[in-house]
Amino acid sequence: MRSPRLLAAGAALVVLLALVVRGESEPRQPVPVVLPPADQPFDYQLGGAHPPPPEVQMVVRDSTEPALPGYYSVCYVNGFQTQPGADWPERLVVHDTTGRPVVDPDWPDEQILDLSTADRRDEVAARVQRSVDACAAAGYDAVELDNLDSYTRAQGAFGLEESVALATALTEHAHGRGLAVGQKNTPELGSRGPEEIGFDFAVTEQCDRYDECDVYAATFGSQVYDVEYEHDLRGTADAVCARAEGGPSTIVRDLGLVPAGSPGYAYRAC
Repeated sequence: MRSPRLLAAGAALVVLLALVVRGESEPRQPVPVVLPPADQPFDYQLGGAHPPPPEVQMVVRDSTEPALPGYYSVCYVNGFQTQPGADWPERLVVHDTTGRPVVDPDWPDEQILDLSTADRRDEVAARVQRSVDACAAAGYDAVELDNLDSYTRAQGAFGLEESVALATALTEHAHGRGLAVGQKNTPELGSRGPEEIGFDFAVTEQCDRYDECDVYAATFGSQVYDVEYEHDLRGTADAVCARAEGGPSTIVRDLGLVPAGSPGYAYRAC
């Protein structure tokens, strides 16, 4: 998500090899992309936008919400599953042997997008790219592409390589709009994330809980942003924060990610 926004402390300006093609007769031009502030507190606001705590420098919000001026703003895009309420053609959704759409068992209102063929991936990419374009138009600095690991829920319809192909296309498109791109979870990618797909940073959920933070740090260094959930910690919040010293930027939040002032709201930056 991601000019007052560029005042976010620690944001580093880099010129990536992302290219914009303005027409076949025009040369390609490098697009400047701003990386998120490293080792700084952030907030994860997918349950609703609200003013962040005072120490925060980076905010992740849903693509339907406005970017936050003065903060490094990351736009959440559901890149590999349907967003609840969105209308997708049946041919672009995985179906089981009974003909029913395959859903994410943890989020049953999200169906798994079918990436099994190049044509289907192209169709999916074209639709998701519209969300990426909306993020850029709204003033975001970066996008987070969620559910890259949907292949693990696709009942064999496609695998990691098909997911990598779509992720690469979406990342190239986002870079062409001047947006940095965050890898969401999927530690099994290793160095393929930045080197092959082009991811610039990582947003992780519960990398401390599952003892995966070192894997992301080995790949993205200090550009790792971890969300732990208070209902399912590895020990106490104090223990989580102690382990986070010298590691990823880590916050502890409520599972619903509800706005500040709502029942159940929780936020702690390590």
